[in-house]
Amino acid sequence: MIIVTGGAGFIGSNLVESLNKRGYESIFIVDSLGKGSKWKNLNRLRFDDYLEKGPFLEKVLSGQVSRWNVEAIFHLGACSDTTQDDLPYLMENNYRYTLSLAEYALQAKVRFIYASSAATYGDGRLGFSDSPHFVPQLRPLNPYGFSKQLFDRYALRKGYFSHITGLKFFNVYGPGEGHKGEMRSFILKAFEQIRKEGRVRLFRSNHPDFNDGEQKRDFIYVREAVDKALFFLDNREACGLFNIGTGKASSWNDLVGAVFSALGMPAAIEYIPLPKALERQYQYFTQADTALFDSLGYKGPWFTLEQGITEYVNFLLEDATL
Repeated sequence: MIIVTGGAGFIGSNLVESLNKRGYESIFIVDSLGKGSKWKNLNRLRFDDYLEKGPFLEKVLSGQVSRWNVEAIFHLGACSDTTQDDLPYLMENNYRYTLSLAEYALQAKVRFIYASSAATYGDGRLGFSDSPHFVPQLRPLNPYGFSKQLFDRYALRKGYFSHITGLKFFNVYGPGEGHKGEMRSFILKAFEQIRKEGRVRLFRSNHPDFNDGEQKRDFIYVREAVDKALFFLDNREACGLFNIGTGKASSWNDLVGAVFSALGMPAAIEYIPLPKALERQYQYFTQADTALFDSLGYKGPWFTLEQGITEYVNFLLEDATL
């Protein structure tokens, strides 16, 4: 059995779908469905059972899960809202929950692969190397990044990375993210704006080194991100903390241009002021250092920004006609 927390979410549901394509169906999904549309991601998946995150943790702590024949745990469930400022909630939901699952997996000798985040890198002044040397020095810009960084630091101090794997996902986009509200990718937001208004609004730059729309991110298509995550299921000796990105930063202008191109339209961009609330936590540049991951011998697939966006936009167009 493979347990996937966050299995009804964006990356999680795509990972389960990829497991299904490999022939895996003995999958236990854990999530928190709430009242939104996240449950729709489960429609296309084949799995044994589902449980809400609270009752599942109780089963872990009571020892019930130890009686299951668990092969691996993909812990992808977390609050990923970068504007969330409820620190006690983030500590329990993102940090303590991860710690409990990791300690169970270590004791039971179960493969444990969890989602960290590129948000741990903060403003990027120390670069984006996933070398363990830099982990204690990183200073995230928001509580979400801090909650992820806290477990990375703890796992490093305790020597857990000799046995577990953490994945620092950069900006992932693709099918299955529609339920995420404001946390959905800008590719989806741009698609929606274009279909409604024929134009896209981007934040102006308040940084002298970046022109408007030239702020850059490492955008990775979800099919590539999931395939890289599954690489660690196939290669169990590959433990540690790894960046999951493309290694190439693209500007917001490039991203929006690719969406317009996929729709067969000329680009129309309006630049608007950066909200005051985001000024201190806005990242102007992210780019995964992929040297450590590349050294493992991963063979693909790789998607350029244009390839990923074109496939995603075609999916959105088809989905809109159903």
